[in-house]
Amino acid sequence: MAPSAKIVDYGEETHGSKLARKAKESPFMPIGIVGFLAAGVIGAYKYKHRGTMSTSVFLMQLRVAAQGTVVGALTIGLAYTMAKEYLFPLFQSKPGDETK
Repeated sequence: MAPSAKIVDYGEETHGSKLARKAKESPFMPIGIVGFLAAGVIGAYKYKHRGTMSTSVFLMQLRVAAQGTVVGALTIGLAYTMAKEYLFPLFQSKPGDETK
């Protein structure tokens, strides 16, 4: 194990503190959750005004919209995390300072 690795016990963690910790570790997770909830609320509103569209087709389109929102937010979050970990340090290192 690396000497800088932290060992943390999450045994007595509440749901709220776990959500706060996860949001701090991955800031795009709450954006994905809010996008999913927004797609659900908008879908519930539009369900009343769907016209002649069948319920199964409407629900499949709603599912695709909700999943697309979450996957898009997670993809952007992953790209940001990778850039922060691998790309940004390359621009901050000084010439001749090779740590790896």
